[in-house]
Amino acid sequence: MRPIPPPLMLFAAGLGTRMGTLTATRPKPLVTVAGKPLIDHALALADEAGITRIVANTHYLPHQIEIHLSTRAVTFSRETPRILETGGGLRRARPMLGESPVLTLNTDAVWTGENPLQQLIRAWDGDRMDGLLLLLPPDRATGHAGAGDFLMDGDNRLARAAGASGPVYLGAQMIRTEGLSDIDAEVFSLNLLWDRMIAQGRLFGLIHNGGWCDVGRPEGIALAEALLTSSP
Repeated sequence: MRPIPPPLMLFAAGLGTRMGTLTATRPKPLVTVAGKPLIDHALALADEAGITRIVANTHYLPHQIEIHLSTRAVTFSRETPRILETGGGLRRARPMLGESPVLTLNTDAVWTGENPLQQLIRAWDGDRMDGLLLLLPPDRATGHAGAGDFLMDGDNRLARAAGASGPVYLGAQMIRTEGLSDIDAEVFSLNLLWDRMIAQGRLFGLIHNGGWCDVGRPEGIALAEALLTSSP
């Protein structure tokens, strides 16, 4: 029997301010790329991976996302009155997600090549990992500006490296959520949890087998559509 895949958290609460007028009247996950909203690209990956428990956080124009997904088996974690960031948002959603570890996926990117969620599931090693981040070298991360986020050793363990030439985090990961309870803040980034995992030698990286494009700015739409068109 095929193992049941872990639950998935879709990050969909952002204001999308970098998208300018495109998000003046709609949330960024509903911006269209290659004929369908960004969040539908993310859900297609979840469907292909056989994931059945999905939670999406919402904040900006939440009703639009909830109406768009009304026919899908998606549970919503509405963040009000303020956005809780990735760490606070994931902690708020823990009761809906259930068991740990969980997958998380940003909804402002498109992917080619191997399904990123399936790649993470296949590579997960719970005996030595508390977190597994999907990465690409900066020169292969379409739409990304700047240097890398991490250094990765020969065992794929991650360390911080501000301004380094190491790989870029792509917004997809598999992560244990128990440590979120120990963070004394309501609004916080998952970087706080990652730093604790790094100190314990339990945060790992995995290079994505394919392409990726950030769609955080208007110009990212054309880049993403070109990437999807060029993919075999």
